Amino acid sequence: MTDFYGQPVPRWLKHPRWPDPVMMTTKHILKTWVALTRATPQAAQPVNARKLAVIVAAKTRVADDVVAIRLIPAGDPHLPDWDPGAHIDVQTRSGRTRQYSLCGDPADRSSYTIAVRRLSDHGVSGEIHDRLNVGEQITIGHPRNLFPFAHPAFSKATTNLAFVAGGIGITAILPMIEIADRTNTDWSLTYFGSTLTRMPFLDQIRRLSNPRVTVIPTADDGRPTTKRLLAAVRTGSALYYCGPVHLAKPLAEQARAAGAIGFHFERFTTPPAAIGAPFRINLARSATSVSVAADQSALDAILTQLPGAPYSCRQGFCGSCRVYVRNGIPDGRGAARFLAAPNTMLLCTDRAVTSEITVDL
Repeated sequence: MTDFYGQPVPRWLKHPRWPDPVMMTTKHILKTWVALTRATPQAAQPVNARKLAVIVAAKTRVADDVVAIRLIPAGDPHLPDWDPGAHIDVQTRSGRTRQYSLCGDPADRSSYTIAVRRLSDHGVSGEIHDRLNVGEQITIGHPRNLFPFAHPAFSKATTNLAFVAGGIGITAILPMIEIADRTNTDWSLTYFGSTLTRMPFLDQIRRLSNPRVTVIPTADDGRPTTKRLLAAVRTGSALYYCGPVHLAKPLAEQARAAGAIGFHFERFTTPPAAIGAPFRINLARSATSVSVAADQSALDAILTQLPGAPYSCRQGFCGSCRVYVRNGIPDGRGAARFLAAPNTMLLCTDRAVTSEITVDL
């Protein structure tokens, strides 16, 4: 037997009960580093801070006051993957940011498509309609998905898909419908809007193979009842809804009574401010204080003093307005659990347990 050791065997190998000095030193260094990082306050960073540069390749009118925007990468030939239900942050030339659902083909990594309804001439939608030009470069965020689509092939309990879309809400649901149609899945769609000319992608939907597509122009037919909207829901249905938020609760209740095994929805309007006790918020870096009314969000109160304060979704899921809490106890009400970090606050949704709170802003 040949001995390959040129040096004496270390005593901690001869006697395993003795600790390895190298490993013990490393352990103490790591413990010290962890203790220091935990003790040092870190300013909360917006989630999904990475940005993408894209070019407006096409701008097409798809309904009254609705334009479809096709975006292609400015550098890398491929855009990040996304799944049906995903949305992106779109930052306009003015620096303002809004979220829009991706409504193209998830398999096409060469471009993204969004649709924007004009809500006002002075908002982001008006800027996109009037001043965003083909060939212009803009900045977007990576796709995020808070409205995930689960194909029935992955659920034994789901036997069919029922889609209900109101107006511009069709944008989030359209990619789901097209995948269901391509895979010969049992699906149905009820699509309602004020008039046929104000309902985007109507021609595209009518070209699909499923005869169970119900289109309801409310100006002619009147507002649909929840019973009519759920006419196609039956036992084993997974229901996907995107439309006016006030319909979500009654639709969920009646869908469950009809035998649906799942109800998934995405709101596309900002929810009302979470009502609670009034409190005062101190802005440490700005050396100012703001009173927050019982029916007002901390973000809205702060914007009266700091118009440039960062925010985006106003629904508690993007993290753009998250700040570090220096003093006081926050009342977390955000929609995304991964944003519920200790000693942080989402200004758009969270309130304060204490009568006064100090944030790093």
